[in-house]
Amino acid sequence: MAEELLLTPLYERHLALGGRLVPFAGWNMPVHYSEGILAEHRHCRSAAALFDICHMGEFRLSGAGAAADLDRVMARAVQNQGIGSCRYNFLLNEQGGILDDLIVYRLAEEEFYLVVNAGCRDTDRAWLQKQLSADTVLLDESDTTAKLDLQGPAAAQVLQELGVAAELLPAHFRWNKLSLLGVDLLISRTGYTGELGYELYFEAEMAVKLWDALLQHPSVKPAGLGARDTLRLEMGYPLYGHEMDESINPVELGYAAMLKLDAEREFIGKQALAAKPKKQLVALQLESKRAARPGMALLFQGVQIGQVSSGALAPSLETAVALALVSTEAELPEAASLEIDTGRARLPAKLCQLPFYKKGSLKNKV
Repeated sequence: MAEELLLTPLYERHLALGGRLVPFAGWNMPVHYSEGILAEHRHCRSAAALFDICHMGEFRLSGAGAAADLDRVMARAVQNQGIGSCRYNFLLNEQGGILDDLIVYRLAEEEFYLVVNAGCRDTDRAWLQKQLSADTVLLDESDTTAKLDLQGPAAAQVLQELGVAAELLPAHFRWNKLSLLGVDLLISRTGYTGELGYELYFEAEMAVKLWDALLQHPSVKPAGLGARDTLRLEMGYPLYGHEMDESINPVELGYAAMLKLDAEREFIGKQALAAKPKKQLVALQLESKRAARPGMALLFQGVQIGQVSSGALAPSLETAVALALVSTEAELPEAASLEIDTGRARLPAKLCQLPFYKKGSLKNKV
């Protein structure tokens, strides 16, 4: 018997908007609405798109040992993270494999907020509870928390026109607390689309009110998981379950400098990261609009050197792009000509630099 899918507080709204819902990480989520993925993607690049991200997990950690504990279990330092900031981070196992990629918010000296992937929520919580000291309390607030992402170059203008003072909007990788249309929320600016954007966290019972209010603004349209994926792929951002899992470590994805492995700080999985990487993540631009799919073999001079982890038509570029995990033993010249084996044909592709899309408003001043 198939497991019953979880529903976000906005399920009925998705149906009313003509959303096509699909299973995702145990949830019934909209992959797109009536206008389709391409239209939603382009609207996010030109105006503002609203995403239902209520399926994500939110943990609150507090106590005298919280900072030290997180510094020991997270791949990036936490003790030196300033109050008011949020930081991209990794939860690793003892072998250096990625259990999850997440965002760590420092709310106070002894209080943190972790935003984790929906499919990793239960395993993350169990792993953290096993590793944390008695001085740290972990509360899973996922079921009572709603999360909406407003992404696009018009996002700041939309919020200001709905009553948010410009000075209250956080800078890149910062957060703030404010009230929007009478709803108290935590707002951050990290972004997953390459555009200026904000993440809104608030009580789940207020989800419909804020969703409806934001969609009434003429610059805002809903967008589903399909556009979210093509937008992140154009930026070359890795996705858990595609570029990341427990068999891959952050060094293989190119994050060694971010982790500051030469520092004295010890964390779970650090020793394993000292080994020579077995894989490397590469970016590919195809010669046509035909998309490569995860699992397809990547060939160099007729020999398989790796496989595609993500692939799609990049609407902003009007050509297909892909990410692939490649053996580090493969010596590839710059701009090497490669082929992707679809099983029926071979698609020509070339190595390129990330991001694929370079015109995003992600770091624009507000």
